[in-house]
Amino acid sequence: MLKMINNKKILAIIPARGGSKGVPHKNIREINDRPLISYTIEEAINSKYIDKLIVSTEDKNIAEISRKYGAEVPFLRPKELALDETPGIDPILHAVKCLADKDCNFDYVMCLQCTSPFRKYYQIDEAIKNLYDKDADSIVSVCESEITPYWMKKIKDGKLKNFMDESMFYARRQDIPKTYRLNGAIYLARTEILLDIKNWYTEDTLPYIMDNTSSIDIDNMLDFKFAEFLMKETNNAR
Repeated sequence: MLKMINNKKILAIIPARGGSKGVPHKNIREINDRPLISYTIEEAINSKYIDKLIVSTEDKNIAEISRKYGAEVPFLRPKELALDETPGIDPILHAVKCLADKDCNFDYVMCLQCTSPFRKYYQIDEAIKNLYDKDADSIVSVCESEITPYWMKKIKDGKLKNFMDESMFYARRQDIPKTYRLNGAIYLARTEILLDIKNWYTEDTLPYIMDNTSSIDIDNMLDFKFAEFLMKETNNAR
C-alpha cells in the first residue's frame, strides 16, 4: 500500500557496499546484537511517507540480511559502483534509473546511510514534510559543529595562520556565530533535480537540523565501540 505525501511518491535508498577498510563488513557487523544496517531499515519502514525502501549493494550477504529485515533488494549493483573511489551519488542515480526502466518512478528520492543508527523515523518524516511544505529542491541533515571553524588554524610556510579570513580566536563561544556540519543521516531531493544536476545540493537546499546524538556516524572502530556503548546505556536507562 502506498503511503505518499499528498500524492507524491518517495523512494528511499540505503547504499551498503560490502567493502569497508575502517571496520570490516561494517554495514552488517553486529552492534547490540543486530546488524548495523537493520537500524536504518527499521526506521525507514516505520516512516509514514516512504513508499518504497530498497538497499543498493553488490554484496549477496548484505542483500540477504537486508531482505530478512524487510527491505527490498531488486538488483545487485555493478561492482564498479562499489569501489573506494566511487562517488556516493553514483549508486543512488543507478538505483533510480534501474527502477525507472521498470516503469517504477518517484517524485522524491531519499538516501539513508546505514552508518547513522541513531536517526529515527520521525526525523525522516519531519525532513520529508519540511521539504514538501517549503517546496524546495532538496533537504540535507546537519548538526551544530562541535568545534567552531572560527577557532581553527592552518599551517602555512611552517607558521600558524588563521584558517578563516575572519578569526574570532579570542571571542567567547556564545558570541561566535553558529556553524553546522553535514551529519550524513538524511538526504532528500526532487527526483528531476537529482537526475539533472547529479547532486543533493542546489541554491534551494534546506537544512534539517538534528541533535548530536542522532547525528553519530560510524566510520571507524572507535565510532563503532562508542555507538554500541551508547545503545547499551540507553537501553539500561529505560
